[in-house]
Amino acid sequence: MAILAIFSGPSITKDQYEALRKEVGWEVSNPPGGIFHVAAFDDKGGLHVADVWESADDLNKFVGSLLMPAMQKLNVAAPSVEVHPVHNANAYGRIDAFKLKGKPSAKPKAKPKAKAKGKKRK
Repeated sequence: MAILAIFSGPSITKDQYEALRKEVGWEVSNPPGGIFHVAAFDDKGGLHVADVWESADDLNKFVGSLLMPAMQKLNVAAPSVEVHPVHNANAYGRIDAFKLKGKPSAKPKAKPKAKAKGKKRK
């Protein structure tokens, strides 16, 4: 069952979040089971993240094997977390305008090479 995970870290700064993005690399190597991630900062600079995962097990594997070790390495305090079953989810076409531009998660397939043009022999 898909779940919504809401992380709140009032003591996590933008610089720490950016360091975690770089260290974990979830945008370059998408974590198994991860569906959606959005982060925001409130007017006091506190971090708020909403993630959608295919299952709580997928979230727990990501947190245990990648996120928490990176947080410990970078000395970032653990945020509070709420997890809820997803009742409904919608993603509209405009979402593409908000995706970060960067390295794609997978290499695009090479286009076939065009054949050289030349005169036909008779």
